[in-house]
Amino acid sequence: MSKATSFLIIGILLGVITAGGWFSWLGSSKDDSEEGVRVLKIAHSLPNSHPVHLGLVEFKKKAEELSGGKMKFNIFPSEQLGSEIQCLEKVQAGTLDITKTSTAPIGNFVPAYKVFSLPYLFKDEDHYWKVLEGPVGKEMLDVLQTRGDGSPSGLHGLGYFDSGSRSFYTIKPVRTAADLKGMKIRVMNDEVAMDMVQAMGGSPTPIAFGELYTALKQGTVDGAENNPPSFVASRHYEICKHYTLDHHTRVPDVILISSAVWAKLSPEEQGWLNQAMEHASKFQRDLWKVETENCLNMLRKEGVNIIEPDVESFRAASSGIISKYSDDTTGPLIRKIQEAN
Repeated sequence: MSKATSFLIIGILLGVITAGGWFSWLGSSKDDSEEGVRVLKIAHSLPNSHPVHLGLVEFKKKAEELSGGKMKFNIFPSEQLGSEIQCLEKVQAGTLDITKTSTAPIGNFVPAYKVFSLPYLFKDEDHYWKVLEGPVGKEMLDVLQTRGDGSPSGLHGLGYFDSGSRSFYTIKPVRTAADLKGMKIRVMNDEVAMDMVQAMGGSPTPIAFGELYTALKQGTVDGAENNPPSFVASRHYEICKHYTLDHHTRVPDVILISSAVWAKLSPEEQGWLNQAMEHASKFQRDLWKVETENCLNMLRKEGVNIIEPDVESFRAASSGIISKYSDDTTGPLIRKIQEAN
């Protein structure tokens, strides 16, 4: 073997080892304390321009400030450490410290979280935040620690970020629930969402979000539902020129820390994180309002018809959904939410 060939092989091996070490560092989480500094990793699936990322940056800044530099945080946006589901699983396993997730995937193993998919469970935005910031919201964070079968989930809830309300966007105007009749509406692969669209007269069609633009363009579906920033970011407004602000569901994002990591923190460190989360939640909510209004203005400029309907027809058409999903697990929680002032 020539020297050149030997050096080439050694170089390739060193490259593989170096890359392996890099990805191992990205994908793993450990107590990276150096000289009394605890370093935690935060990962999520959204771009660094998103209000969720900016909220997490504010969380990082506030926690580092409160700790006097005794805690540091590295943030990895844009699926650098995996998709939302993958990050959630890593936090459960204790190989990632903190992540953000929608409540929808949590409902697969913590059944109580399915309540957030119920249409018109919250009267309005004010009621929604009174619930999340009150005793019921705290109870919902505590519930995260246990799976439906009673086993530990590996999760500890820190708090909530805003992700607005979901509304229908379609290829033809929808002013009442009756206008959805016969329309194929894309929904998440969620039983509650499918029942809701069906109750309103539409034909629920689960399609992966990444495939939705093509499905809309080809006429596989006639519309979908989401919040304004997602409608804009996905560019679905290029096809669907009608956006009906019926606000049928309000689904928060949840900031989670690994239970294993939380247990390692001192009471003082836990207190810093709780204070930082409370601060960041309010900061992010203000960002979300601004972003939502900016997106609606942008949609108007792009020729999208923004419809503000009387939501009573949508509420009435889907009124049986809450009763259908009210069981021994969710029933008491639903009543607490409805009665919250």
